[in-house]
Amino acid sequence: MSSQSFGPLRGLLLLAALAGSAAAGYWLAGGRAPAPAEKQPLYWVNPMDPSDKRPGPAKDSMGMDFLPVYEEKKEGSPGTVTISPEIQQNMGVRLAEVTLSPWRQRIETVGYVGYDEERLETVTPRMGGWIRRLHVKSEGQPVKAGQPLFDLYSPDLVNAQKEFLLALSSGNPAIERAAEGKLRALSIPAGQINELKRTRQVQQTIRIPAARGGYLVDLKVREGQYVEPADPLFSIASLGEVWVSAELFERQAGAVQVGMPATMTLDYDPGRHWPGRVDYLYPTLDAATRTLKVRLRFANPDGQLRPNMFAKISLERELPPVLQVPAEAVIRTGRQDRVVLALGDGRFKSVAVRLGARDGERQAILEGVEAGDKVVSSAQFLIDSESSLSSDFQRMTAFRPVAVWSEGTVTALDGDRVTLSHQAVPEWQWPAMEMEFGLGEGVDAGALKVGTHLHFEMRQQGEDYQVTAIHVMDDAAPAADNHGGH
Repeated sequence: MSSQSFGPLRGLLLLAALAGSAAAGYWLAGGRAPAPAEKQPLYWVNPMDPSDKRPGPAKDSMGMDFLPVYEEKKEGSPGTVTISPEIQQNMGVRLAEVTLSPWRQRIETVGYVGYDEERLETVTPRMGGWIRRLHVKSEGQPVKAGQPLFDLYSPDLVNAQKEFLLALSSGNPAIERAAEGKLRALSIPAGQINELKRTRQVQQTIRIPAARGGYLVDLKVREGQYVEPADPLFSIASLGEVWVSAELFERQAGAVQVGMPATMTLDYDPGRHWPGRVDYLYPTLDAATRTLKVRLRFANPDGQLRPNMFAKISLERELPPVLQVPAEAVIRTGRQDRVVLALGDGRFKSVAVRLGARDGERQAILEGVEAGDKVVSSAQFLIDSESSLSSDFQRMTAFRPVAVWSEGTVTALDGDRVTLSHQAVPEWQWPAMEMEFGLGEGVDAGALKVGTHLHFEMRQQGEDYQVTAIHVMDDAAPAADNHGGH
C-alpha cells in the first residue's frame, strides 16, 4: 500500500494529537474544566428537632448548624433495601397487588332463635272461677284455631246467663241487647249464646276456644285451679316466622341498618342458609358488655327453626370502591401501621399507611399506597426490619438513644455549668461543636478544670442538656473516674 493511502488517516491522527495537546496545555496553564452543577438542598433541618425546617442555612439556640436535606432518588432513597432473587426465594417473599374495588363489609356474630312476639298471644280469663277441664296440658303442644282450650265454671257466668234469659222474657229489645252484650264481654262464644236462646237452659261452664293456631308456651294453670280475671294462663306462639336476637360490638353499630339482609346458619344443619333481614336496632347499649342488641326476622315455613337454638349470623353490605390489600400484608406496631412496597428490580421499602376497615382477609387502606402498587404479603417483617435500619432522617431521630457518651475538653466553668468542646455525636446527629451543659447530681465539679480532657455521658433534661457521668483522661487529674448519675 502506498504512502498516499495513509493520507486521510494520518490527518485524523494529527488532529487528535493537536486536540490532546491543546487540552494538556489548558490544564498545565491552570485552567479548569466546567464543573457539574452543584446539587442544591431542598431545605435545612434542625438536628435536634426534625420538625424545625428552614429554607436556608441557620443555627439553633445552642449554635448548632442546621443540616441540609437533598432530594432523594427513588432507587437510592433511605429505607430502600435490595434483595437478590435467590434470597427472596429463600425468604419466601410473596407479593400482592393493591386493588381498587367495591368494599363488602361483613359482620359475623351469633344469636338465639326466639318467638315472634308480635304473634305471641296470652290467654287470660275475663271472669273469676275454677278450671273444670283443661284441654291442653303440656307446653309445646300444637294448637289449631278454634280448638277448645279449657272449660271454666264461674258464678259470674251463671248470673249473666240468668240475666239474659230474663231479658228475653221481657220482650224489650234494648234490655235484650244489653244482656247479650254482657255475655260477649265475658268472652262467651256466639255459639253458646245462640244455644242459650234456643234451649233457655243455663250452662254451668263456658268453653274457651283458641283464637289462632300455634304452640302452647308458658303453661301456668292446672285443672281445678281457681283463677282471677286477667290472670295469664298460658300463651300461644306462632312459628311461621321467628325472631333472632344478636349482639354487635360498639364499633360495629354504625354499619348496621334496619332492612339490611342477613344470612343465618345453624350447627345442626350447617349446609343450609336461611335468608332474613334486620328488623330492629335497640336504642341502648348493654352497659356491662358494651354491645348493641339487634333483632332479625327469618321465615320458618317448615318449622325447622326452634326457639333457643344457637345461630351464626352474617351481615353484609356493599360500599363504594376502596384500596385493598391482604390483611396479612399489614405490619401493626401499635403506634404506626406499615406495608412493605416492592419497587421492582429487587428493591423494597417500608412505608406508613392509614388503615380503614377490615373484612376477614382483606384490609382497606385509606392513605399510603396507590392502586397497582405491589406489597409484600409474606416475610415482610424481615424486610421491614432491614428497611428501618436505613430509614429517613426524621425516623432515625425519632428513636435516638436517651443518653450517649462523647469525648471533649473543658473550655469554661461557671458554678454548676460547664462548657465543653466535644466531638461529633452520630447517635444524635450532632456535629463537633462547643456547647454549655449543666452538671447532673453526683458529678464532682472539683474534678474539672479548663483544659481537662474527658469522656462524658450526656442526657436531655427538658430543653437543657446535662453531663451525668464523667471519666477524666488526664493522668494528673486528682479524680480519674466519676460515674455520678449511674
